Amino acid sequence: MESIEKIWRERYQHPTAWDQTFPPLSMGDMVTNSATAHPDAPMIDFMGRHFSYGAVLEQIRRIACGLQAMGVRKGDRVGLYLPNTPHYVAAYYGALMAGAIVVNFSPLYTAAELEHQVEDSGTKILFTLSAKALLPTALQVLDHSALETLIVGSVAEMLPPVKSLLFRWFKASESTPLPDDPRIIRYDRLVANAGGCSVPEIDPVNDVALLQYTGGTTGTPKGAMLTHQNLTANARQAQAIDPHANEPDRIIAVLPFFHVFANTCTLNRTVVNGGEMVMLPRFDAAQVLAAVQRVKATSLPGVPTMFQALLDHPAIRNIDFSSLRACISGGAPLALELKQKFEAATGAKLIEGYGLTETSPIVCTNPYEGLNKSGTVGQPVPGTRVKLVDREDPTRPPAEGEPGELLFAGPQIMKGYWNRPDADAEVFVGDYVRTGDVGLIDEDGYVKIVDRLKDMIAVGGFKVFPSQVESVLYHHPAVKEALVIGIPDHYRGEQPKAFVTLNEGAEMDGGALMDWLNPQLGKHERVCAVEVRLNLPKTLVGKLSRKELVAEERAKADAARAEAGTAA
Repeated sequence: MESIEKIWRERYQHPTAWDQTFPPLSMGDMVTNSATAHPDAPMIDFMGRHFSYGAVLEQIRRIACGLQAMGVRKGDRVGLYLPNTPHYVAAYYGALMAGAIVVNFSPLYTAAELEHQVEDSGTKILFTLSAKALLPTALQVLDHSALETLIVGSVAEMLPPVKSLLFRWFKASESTPLPDDPRIIRYDRLVANAGGCSVPEIDPVNDVALLQYTGGTTGTPKGAMLTHQNLTANARQAQAIDPHANEPDRIIAVLPFFHVFANTCTLNRTVVNGGEMVMLPRFDAAQVLAAVQRVKATSLPGVPTMFQALLDHPAIRNIDFSSLRACISGGAPLALELKQKFEAATGAKLIEGYGLTETSPIVCTNPYEGLNKSGTVGQPVPGTRVKLVDREDPTRPPAEGEPGELLFAGPQIMKGYWNRPDADAEVFVGDYVRTGDVGLIDEDGYVKIVDRLKDMIAVGGFKVFPSQVESVLYHHPAVKEALVIGIPDHYRGEQPKAFVTLNEGAEMDGGALMDWLNPQLGKHERVCAVEVRLNLPKTLVGKLSRKELVAEERAKADAARAEAGTAA
C-alpha cells in the first residue's frame, strides 16, 4: 500500500487539507470571539426561550467573577452535575474563564460513583439543579466527601415566563427544597454581580480545561486531562470537515453535554461556528422529532440508540427532514442495517465517526459528502495521524496485511491521566495514544475497526466497566465468582449480562440476583440477566476469562438472526 499520509494528502474526502495545524486557543477566548462577532445571534433555544450569544457571555463572565469571589483560583476543580440546560453552558465556560478545571459528572451516577470521582478529582464546588433526580444525591456527597459547596439552580428560572409559571405550579413535586445550609448557594445569587473582574492568563497548550472520566483502555475510571487546546482544536477540526460550516446552523442538543462526544460535537463546535443549540434536557423521541420540525434543524448528533428510537417512533412518518444536512453517529458502533433504514425513512445522511475520551474525542469520521464507506469510521480529521502497531508489542508494526492496534496523534490528544503516571506509561507510545481497538486502514485511507482489546461495554454511547458491576455482585453472600460481558442488543448496541457461580450450599436464582443487583447500579450499567452456572471459564493459570462467554453469546445471537431470516 502506498504511504497512508500520501493517500490522505491526495485523496482526502473532507473539504479541507489533511495536513494542517490549529493555532493555540483557550476556551474562554473561543466563546468570547464568537459572542463578540455576533452578540445578537441566537445561541440557545431552551424549551422555546432564546438566549443570544451576548446574553450568555454576560452570564459566563458573572459566573467567572462569582467563582473568583468564592476563592476559586486557577487549577481548582469545579464539577458540573447537570443535564442539558442553559446552566451547563454558562457554568462550563464561566468556570473555564475563571481558570478552573471543569469536571464532568453524569446525572446517571449513583451517590457512590459521584463521591468516588469527586474525591479522586479533588472537586470542591459542584453545580447542580434542585431536581429530585439530582439534588438528593448531591446532598449525600456533600455530607460524605471533601466537597465544600453546592451551587444549585432550577429549571424554572431558564424557561419562558408562562412555562416557568406552569412549572412552578404543576411540577413543584419534581424539585427538592433547598436545605438551610451555608454550604449551598443559589445559582441566581452567584451571578448577582457586574461580571467585570479580571480573569487569569491561560496557556492553552499546557493548562488543563476538563477532567473527563473514562476507563481508558482497561480498568476503573480515570480522569483524562484535556487541555484548552485539545478541546478548541477538536472543535475546529469538527468545523473544518463540515462543507456547510459557514451556513446558518441549528443543532439539536439532546446528547448530554457531560459526555465528551456532545461536549465537542454539539457544544464547542457550535460555539466555534456561531450556530444555535436547540437544547433538550433529556432524550425523548417525540420531543426530538418535534424539535427537528419546529426549528428546521440542520444537524442532529446522536448515538445509535437514539437513531433506532427515532426510527421506531410512529411520528417519524410525519416529519419533514429536508433541513437536516447531516446526522452524526458516535459513541458506539453503527450497524449498517440501522444506517440504511434511517436514511431510507428520513432522507437524511447518517454519518459514522470514531473517537475516545482521551482524544477529545474525534479522530476519524466519514465525510459529509463524497465517498461514505459503510463499515468504516472514515478518514482522520485534519491534523490527525494514525498508525497500526502489533497487538502484543506496540513498538513494532503488525505483520503485512494484518490488523493492528490503532494509535492516534494530533492536537486533540489528552495531556495524560489525572494523578496516574502509571497509566500514562501504558497508554502513550511517544506522541501517540493507544486505543485498545484493533483495526485496518484500506487503500483509500479509511479506518475500519475490526475488534476490541478492551472489555468495556458500549451501552447506547455510555461505557460500562465490567469490573465495577462484578465488584457489586461479589458483595452478595451467595456469589462465589462473577463475570460481566456485553451481549448484542439491537437498540442499545450492547447490554451487560452477568454470569455467576454460587458458594457451596447457597440457593439463589438469576432473577432474584438481578433484582438485588440492578438498584445498586447506574441506569446504563444495569444487567439484562444474571445467569447462574456451575462453573465459569478460566485461563490456564486459573484466571476468570470473559472471551469464551462472549463467543458463546455471539453464537447465540448469530443463530437467532439466521433463524429469523429463515422464518422470513
